[in-house]
Amino acid sequence: MEQPTPPAALPARGLVLVVEDERAIADVQRLYLSRAGFGVHVETTGEGGLERVRSLRPVAIVLDVGLPGIDGIEFCQRLRARNDWTPIIFVTARDEEVDMLLGLELGADDYMTKPFSPRELVIRLKTVLRRSGGVPGSGTLRVGSVALDPENRTASVEGAPVELTAREFDVLAYLLASPGRVFSREQLLSAVWGQADYSAGRTVDVHIAQLRSKLGPGNPIRTLRGVGYSADSDRA
Repeated sequence: MEQPTPPAALPARGLVLVVEDERAIADVQRLYLSRAGFGVHVETTGEGGLERVRSLRPVAIVLDVGLPGIDGIEFCQRLRARNDWTPIIFVTARDEEVDMLLGLELGADDYMTKPFSPRELVIRLKTVLRRSGGVPGSGTLRVGSVALDPENRTASVEGAPVELTAREFDVLAYLLASPGRVFSREQLLSAVWGQADYSAGRTVDVHIAQLRSKLGPGNPIRTLRGVGYSADSDRA
């Protein structure tokens, strides 16, 4: 399997949930997806993956068919049965046509057979998200007096440039890409940091505090006590 290059500092494109019980494969998927600018959360069982879909609200799911317990086919059935149409890319070691057709019939958006190129996975994921409208636009993000240019990774308040660290930029871009939507600390840790150590929620609070200080009193970041953070769309 190809060896990835180190992740570059890119704006968060949203969280991808990888449900894969082979750790080595999951690690490679995480590295390539992170390099492409996605947050990544990995679950090794179908049961755990279904729980995380509800709590993390990923933009897409990369789903292994041959999972222990609830396999990928049943996972997809259960997800679609609750009217959740999060885009799914099936990944499987099986190459029988019946498996592919069954997966697509159940509502999968694409299908890849192991072994596969992780670069191709990223390309296919971006294609699926473009079709579903799940990729934030590449133009400037604006809420209130704050503007971000994701392509050039620049920020400004009322036209004056503001210096942000790479992580501060990614947190703010993630919030501004969905104004008014509330994200929990858990969701931000998974999407921006790509980690599942939810005891580290204080890390999110520190970055939010730093952002508020740099953006000034007109900053659009709103706290919902006991819930999380959002970019206040009322100031857009």
